Amino acid sequence: MPVRFCTYFFFCLLTYFIFSAASTHAQQGNTSRKSTFTARLMNIEAAVKDPFRYNTTLHNGSGYSHIYELAASAPEGWVALFRTEGSMVAAVKLDSGKTQEITIEISASPVAKPGKYNIPVSAVSNGDTLHLNLEAVVKGSYELTFSTPTGLLSGDITEGRSKQIQLIVKNSGTIPLDNLEFSSQTPTQWSATFNPSKVERLDPGQTKDITATLTVPDKTIAGDYVSTFTVRNNNSTANAVFRMTVKTSLLSGWLGIIVILLALGIVYYLIRKYGRR
Repeated sequence: MPVRFCTYFFFCLLTYFIFSAASTHAQQGNTSRKSTFTARLMNIEAAVKDPFRYNTTLHNGSGYSHIYELAASAPEGWVALFRTEGSMVAAVKLDSGKTQEITIEISASPVAKPGKYNIPVSAVSNGDTLHLNLEAVVKGSYELTFSTPTGLLSGDITEGRSKQIQLIVKNSGTIPLDNLEFSSQTPTQWSATFNPSKVERLDPGQTKDITATLTVPDKTIAGDYVSTFTVRNNNSTANAVFRMTVKTSLLSGWLGIIVILLALGIVYYLIRKYGRR
């Protein structure tokens, strides 16, 4: 009897340990199969006009396939887009145990003020809801203004001459601008130079006087011509479109008149000399 009891007790104890270990293993397995929604960078800083791009990873740790609908609670006037494998999506289908890389692209409102904005993002399926809290730090705006002191963007010039045009570049944004360079797009054989040709730094609200020297080649046909002056750096650009009316020089005009009169005189002489024969 004691031997049978000991055997029975040992069998019960062994059964308990086996079920206990199986239960623990099952719990660990369930923990390792948890679905997740994570981002490499939770906090990104950019200017108002620059998009905030977050690289995220969505993992389906459940035992079933799910379609996850993607949504972002962005502030009013902001736009949130989801991209995967180069395409814009609103939902993704994930099989059990699969992972999908998702790029979240958020554009701030043009009137957004500098500061930190919280943007909750969710991936919702029938069996699960995953949350991701992103932060977008708006550090200001890049903005350039390029024009003349009076705002007048037209003038006249004589062919074969040069003319100086006074321009003003202004940092109308809220972030300093560095390494501003000037360029031009002019009619064929025209040329333009700038003094100074480069501005190292322009603080918010600061202006800089620029002199553009426009040169028109000889024998340019009279008429209206358009030249575009551009200032830019890596963050911003601005254009000043200048309309220039070309006039012929006084000397060219007189030469033309003399040539015409000379031609008429020759014709008259020939008529007088040979016309009666």
